[in-house]
Amino acid sequence: MRNISAKSALRTKVKAVDTAVEGKKKIDATSALKTAVPALAKAASKGVIHKKNASRKISRLTKKVNALKG
Repeated sequence: MRNISAKSALRTKVKAVDTAVEGKKKIDATSALKTAVPALAKAASKGVIHKKNASRKISRLTKKVNALKG
């Protein structure tokens, strides 16, 4: 039950980054990324998701945010 809750919270944080990127809001995307990265890292350390899965998600989200202009 705890893992289900943690995964749901992760998906919400990742979705916030994706939504900000789609809306081309760099400031919002950057702040959402700053909350999503530690959450992904913590979930990986707790065993909720695999370490490489977290690393891949962090990398892809960072690329999306960095691709935004201004």
